[in-house]
Amino acid sequence: MEFFNGMNPLLQTFWFIALPATLIFLVQTVLTFTGGDATDGLNADFDSDLAHSSGPFQLFSLRNLVNFLLGFGWSGISFFNSIDSKGLLILISSIIGVAFVAGFFLILLQIKKLGEDNSFNINNAVGKTGSVYLTIPGLKSGIGKVQVSVKGAVHELEAITLGEKILTGALIKIVKIENEHLLIVETI
Repeated sequence: MEFFNGMNPLLQTFWFIALPATLIFLVQTVLTFTGGDATDGLNADFDSDLAHSSGPFQLFSLRNLVNFLLGFGWSGISFFNSIDSKGLLILISSIIGVAFVAGFFLILLQIKKLGEDNSFNINNAVGKTGSVYLTIPGLKSGIGKVQVSVKGAVHELEAITLGEKILTGALIKIVKIENEHLLIVETI
């Protein structure tokens, strides 16, 4: 504790903010990489719609508080001897703390872009080519089946044609969708 005794009170405050924030940040980081950070475990003590926000993150969370305090505390320690005005030092440290939170948000947004929606939507099949799996009777007189690749997955879908009968193995192009589940196809 002798290290802290001879220090300026403002510098002591920065140290008392930076050290616990760093410790909590390290614990959060370890929990993140081991899968143990499902939630902050904190609930807001006021009525608000923060928990049901449409964004990918919450503004008021323990993680964001720790990020702010981490930037605030360490920048205050780093610039303490460089900036003579203590008010300016606190302002710059606050700005850096906000920048830490903003940086975290930007990282989350970039990570969210890595997500991929591979759910099947039959509308994505229009314009694709495929092959006939079960013969399609001509002139809308019956239903056959086609195989088509959509988003890297092969799907077997019911199809009809407005033209002549299309035999098994023939190459087809999907023209449009009828009744939200039935493909209208034509030969290539």
